[in-house]
Amino acid sequence: MMIIGVVLAVLLLFLLLSIPVAAALAALGLSMGSVYSPFPLYKALGEISWSAGTDFLLLAIPLFVLLGEILLRAGIAERTYRALFYWLSWLPGGLMHANVATSALFAATSGSSVATAATITTVALPQARKFGYAESLFAGSIAAGGTLGILIPPSINLIVYGFLTNTSIPRLFLAGIVPGITLTILFMIGIVVICLINPKLSGQKVNSSWSQRLGSLKDLIPVLLIFVVVIGSIYAGFATPTESAALGVLAALALAAAHRRLSLVMLRDVVEGTMRTTAMIMLILFAAYFLNFVLASIGLTQMLTDFVNNLGMSPMATMLVIVALYMVLGFFIETLSLMVITIPIVAPVVVGLGFDPVWFGVLLILLIEMALITPPVGLNLYVVQGIRQSGSISEVMIGSIPFVGLILLMIFLLLLYPDLALILARYVQ
Repeated sequence: MMIIGVVLAVLLLFLLLSIPVAAALAALGLSMGSVYSPFPLYKALGEISWSAGTDFLLLAIPLFVLLGEILLRAGIAERTYRALFYWLSWLPGGLMHANVATSALFAATSGSSVATAATITTVALPQARKFGYAESLFAGSIAAGGTLGILIPPSINLIVYGFLTNTSIPRLFLAGIVPGITLTILFMIGIVVICLINPKLSGQKVNSSWSQRLGSLKDLIPVLLIFVVVIGSIYAGFATPTESAALGVLAALALAAAHRRLSLVMLRDVVEGTMRTTAMIMLILFAAYFLNFVLASIGLTQMLTDFVNNLGMSPMATMLVIVALYMVLGFFIETLSLMVITIPIVAPVVVGLGFDPVWFGVLLILLIEMALITPPVGLNLYVVQGIRQSGSISEVMIGSIPFVGLILLMIFLLLLYPDLALILARYVQ
């Protein structure tokens, strides 16, 4: 097991030195290949990168990023939030339910937690100040709601998981629906309970007329239309996940034009944002793919599998250890990096224990969601605070604590009832 300790030590050293994640992964692969393999594995770097980069599935990533960027600048989120504000503001917690529900709907189009959190913060925060909400819990509800962006399909993180483990993307997308809806409901129940215990957190009660509610239904159509185009085209057999992303982009452009938001300046900003995000994701993926090749070539993956099997622990006990490991790592490693670093090592062990790779993909995303709102590296916390630009980030962290507990509850529900993820996925091969 010395080699496993060496790999982890070198990786942590690179990360502590603030070396960019993609460079750290590539350097780790090169160094491990040079030390532990009699063959010059570095010669495969170009071929491995080319092979990974030409995978048709990966084209879905920039397309989904592009889709989210268009919707972000087309004003869709503002209209969706206003509609849900009319429908949900009567509940204890008022606008915080609109935060979570809008995040869930926007997640079904953007596929990104950061984009979701940033968009909802921009739209919702002025309303919080207008109606006297406690910003700590309010900001926490936005940060937590943003995590739904990587669970409810389409999800860029699920595509990355499917790519790294050769798991069906359509099955992963279906598997994320029920847990995503369940977690959304848990968030809303949690807000109700907290605000019933401490009504001062609810802010000023806002009453909406039925004419306002019914009139706002038209503003929910764009999000539902995008979801139907993207997800419906996959399961109707009309398009692959990559082709469905392209259809979603076309639909989003049409919506932007209909709302008079389509312009050359807007398109320039959309393309620039897409290129920046895609470049970061792809560099990390290429480096991770090479590292995966090196680790398999030197026998580390099989060595770890054999080690786990020889521990004599039950599969569920081993899974609880893996969950605890991800919870700890999530405090210190950025979410996408955490996925690509650990999946090549952990996924073969999990499958070897007899767990369904689709089920584990959803469980992993829940663990990644938790990492998004736990300090010191919780990305959504910094996104919300960066737009908030007042108070302390510790307020956002405190407001997120109840939602961390709810995600943990969802994780244990998924451990106890795997069918929450598999009930729909069984219908697709």
